Amino acid sequence: MLGQPRATQRYLPLERDDEKPLTQRIIELAAMYGRYGTPRIMEMLRRDGWQVNHKRVERIWRQAGLKVPKKQPKRARLWFNDGSCVRLRPAYKDHVWAYDFVTARTHDQRSFRMLTLVDEFTRECLAIDVARRLKSDDVLERLAWLFATRGVPKHIRSDNGPEFTAKVVRKWMDRVGVKTLFIEPGSPWENGYVESFNGKLRDELLNGEIFYTLKEAKVLIEQWRTYYNKIRPHSALGYRPPAPEAVVTNRLAAGYATLVPRSASPAASIHGGICVS
Repeated sequence: MLGQPRATQRYLPLERDDEKPLTQRIIELAAMYGRYGTPRIMEMLRRDGWQVNHKRVERIWRQAGLKVPKKQPKRARLWFNDGSCVRLRPAYKDHVWAYDFVTARTHDQRSFRMLTLVDEFTRECLAIDVARRLKSDDVLERLAWLFATRGVPKHIRSDNGPEFTAKVVRKWMDRVGVKTLFIEPGSPWENGYVESFNGKLRDELLNGEIFYTLKEAKVLIEQWRTYYNKIRPHSALGYRPPAPEAVVTNRLAAGYATLVPRSASPAASIHGGICVS
């Protein structure tokens, strides 16, 4: 009707009033949680009261030049081709616990160990003990405290490390009625829940932190454990935390973020991941 070719017509997008504040908030969350992608960022936005869908978050994510590094290699599957299960699957809370050791170093290159213990059904981290050395007696002390305060599980899964296979540990387990599940040697994927947790611990905290003292490591690791249980969105749980508080606030997450940043550049990831171009 106007005599103009349709190819010359252009739609001028109208920017929403909340576009800039939303973009700024996404960048802040990406800098705070450097290993998070758009699904967890979207969940954090919704907790803040933003009404957004994944398409808008992904569009702003691309426009801001945000990205997460390549994921770690996938682990071997836990099922045979015929559908049978390789190992006992957790069916309810406190059905199967799993524990393992993680090693890291302080700034003076002295190593320390962490005993991580998780509930496979709820994915909750029950404890992370940090010390220069951890032996079978330390394992028993932690288990005894958890049994007294939380309850006794049906099974405990672990690898074949000397701290877990020690006679004193196995005899004590028999006395309290806990069955031990030892994975096959050289098969860490059979202890996948705690291995997955250890990967998150290393990826989101240990790889991005410099611990100057053992006490600093204990404080930051325990704070991350509390954040993991109560705030961090877990994809396997529908992006809900394993043990959420009755009223979720951002105070804990903000407190965690204030202790974690080390980088002076706002474009660098404090967790060793996000890049802002």
